[in-house]
Amino acid sequence: MRITDLLDKQSISLNGAPKDKKEALDQVVDLMAKSGKINDVEAYRQKVYAREEESTTGIGEGIAIPHGKCDAVTKPGLAAMVVKDGVDFDSLDGEPVHLIFLIAAPNTEDNIHLDVLSKLSVLLMDEQFTADLLNAKSVDEFLEIVDKADDEKSDIDERLADTGEAEGAQAKLLAVTACPTGIAHTYMAAEGLEKAAKAKNCFIKIETRGSGGAKNVITDQEIAEADCIIVTADTQVPLDRFDGKKVIIRQVSDGISKADELVDLALSGNVPVYHAAEGAKTEVKSSGGGIGHQIYAQLMNGVSHMLPFVIGGGILIAIAFLIDGLSIDINSLPADQRANFGTITPIAAMFKQIGGVAFGFMLPVLAGFIAMAIGDRPALALGFVGGMMAASGKSGFLGALVAGFVAGYLILALRKACDKLPTALEKIAPVLIYPVVGILVMGLFMMFIVEPIMGGINTGLNNALTGMGSSSKVVLGLVLGGMMAIDMGGPFNKAAYVFGTAAIAAGNYDIMAAVMIGGMTPPCAIALATILFKDNFTKEERESGPTNFIMGLAFITEGAIPYAAADPLHVLPACIAGSAVAGAISMFFGCTLMAPHGGIFVFPVVGNALMYLVALVVGMAVSTVLLGLLKKKVA
Repeated sequence: MRITDLLDKQSISLNGAPKDKKEALDQVVDLMAKSGKINDVEAYRQKVYAREEESTTGIGEGIAIPHGKCDAVTKPGLAAMVVKDGVDFDSLDGEPVHLIFLIAAPNTEDNIHLDVLSKLSVLLMDEQFTADLLNAKSVDEFLEIVDKADDEKSDIDERLADTGEAEGAQAKLLAVTACPTGIAHTYMAAEGLEKAAKAKNCFIKIETRGSGGAKNVITDQEIAEADCIIVTADTQVPLDRFDGKKVIIRQVSDGISKADELVDLALSGNVPVYHAAEGAKTEVKSSGGGIGHQIYAQLMNGVSHMLPFVIGGGILIAIAFLIDGLSIDINSLPADQRANFGTITPIAAMFKQIGGVAFGFMLPVLAGFIAMAIGDRPALALGFVGGMMAASGKSGFLGALVAGFVAGYLILALRKACDKLPTALEKIAPVLIYPVVGILVMGLFMMFIVEPIMGGINTGLNNALTGMGSSSKVVLGLVLGGMMAIDMGGPFNKAAYVFGTAAIAAGNYDIMAAVMIGGMTPPCAIALATILFKDNFTKEERESGPTNFIMGLAFITEGAIPYAAADPLHVLPACIAGSAVAGAISMFFGCTLMAPHGGIFVFPVVGNALMYLVALVVGMAVSTVLLGLLKKKVA
C-alpha cells in the first residue's frame, strides 16, 4: 500500500484559513468526512479532540499530525490541509502550523496501513518534502509530490534495522521510541534520533514500539556493549533490561524536537546510571497531557489491579445470598436472624467467607497500585498500609484514594531526600529507609489526619439523620439513597446503612428499604451504561460491566467502585442522583424491609415489592442516562 492510497482528492485543501486550533481540527475532520471513511463524524471528532488533550500533535517546524483511532473509522485514511498564513496550534516549538495531516485509523489492527502512516511521518521530517507540499499549485501536484517521495524513501523499519558497523564510531548508542497510538510520533522520534546520531558520527540502533508491536528489538548483547541508551516515550516501556547502564528518559516529543540535544547529552557522559533494583522507574509512564492525564493514568493503574478482587469477591458473595435464598424461607426466620442472611447454611457461609477475604484486599490494592504508578515499587507497601487502614477504619473508599496518592508522592519526597545521603547509605534506602520511614509517616497520616476527619464526618451524618427522622420521609429517603452512592463503603455509606439497621431494631422498616435500594442502584446502572454507552468506557470496563448486574442485585454497592475511582467527577454525581431518586420513590410508596442485606434475594420480605422494583428501575434509568451524558468518550 502507498501513502496516496489513503489520500482522497476531496480530503485535500491547499487554501485552508482557520483562525485557531479548534477551527483547524474541525476543518480537517470535515475534509476526512468527505472521503466516506467515517461512519460517525462526531464520534471521530471527539477522538481527535481527546488525543489532542493528551499532548499537542503540533510537532514543530510548521507541521501537525492530529489523529483519531476508533470504531467510527471504516477504512484507514488521510486528510491534508495547507495553511499558507499559518495557525497557532500549540506546537512544541511555539511556531505556527502550515501543514496539517489528519490520520483516521480503525480499531481493527492493520499493520499495512500503520506502516504507510509511519512512513509519511518520517517523510514530514524532510524539510524539502514539506516545502514542496506547501508550494503545490494543485491537488494533483500535491499527490505527485507524495508519490515521488514514497518511491525514494525506504521503509523506516527496514532502514533502522540496517544499523551499519559500530567500528570507528564516536559512541555506541541505543534508543527506544514509543507513543500512545504508535502511529506518528514513534517513528518521527526514531528518525530524529537517527539523523542526530549520524551527524555526530555515532552508531545507533533504535527500537520502535508502535501499534504494530516492538520492532528492531534491542538484544542483551547490544545493551551490554552500549555507551548510553536514550528512551523517548509517552507510554509504558520495559526498562529493567537496562539495569546498570546510563539511560536518558524523556518524552517522545523530545526525540523529535530535541534529538541533537539528547545525543550531545549521551556523548557528554553526564547521564545517571539506571538502577531497576533500587526501585527506580521500571516503566516509562505517559508524560503527555499534563497533570490531569497523569492523575488519570495513576488512578487506572489502581483500578485495573483492584478489579479482579471486586469481581471475584462480589460474585462469590452474591452466590452465598443465592444459596441461602434458595435453601431458606426468609419469611420464617425471626427478625434477629435475618441479619445473618448469606451465612445461614454452611455452603453459603463458605462462599461468603471466601468472597469477603477477596473483598478485603480491594481497597489496599487500589491504594497500593495508585502509589506504585507514582513512586514505583517502594511505594507499593505504603499504599497497601494506607489502603488497609482506610478499609478497617472509617475513611473507606475515599480514604484509600487519598492514601494511594499520598503514598506515591511520599516516596518521591523520600527519594529526593535520600539523594543527598552518602553513597553507602543511599544504596540501602530502598530496603530500609523507604519502607520504615515511609510506612510510619503513612500510618501517622492516616491515624491523625484522614481517619479523624472522616470519623467526624461520619458522626455528624449520623446526628443529622437522627434529626431528620421525624421530618418528611420522602426527603429522608432521598438523602439516605444518595448517601449510599457517595463513597460506596466509606463514612457516608456506612452512616446511612447503620441508620437503616438501627431503624429495623426500632421497628421502622421503611428506612432500611430506602437504604438498600439506594445501594443497589449504582452497580446496576453502571452495568447498563457499559452496554448502552460503550464509547464512554474502556474495553476492560465494558467487559467487566455486566458483572455489576449480579453485584447490584445482591446489594453489593462496591461493584461500582472501580468505575467511580477511574472517573469520580462524572460517575459519582450520576450514581448519587439515581440512588437518591430510588430512595425517595421507595419512601413515597411506603416500601418496607425487615432484613439488613441480601438485595433481590430478600425481596420476598419487602413490603409493596412491585413499587420497590419500580424504584430500582427508575433509579437505574436516571443514573444510566446521566452516565451517558456526563462521562466523556474514552480516548
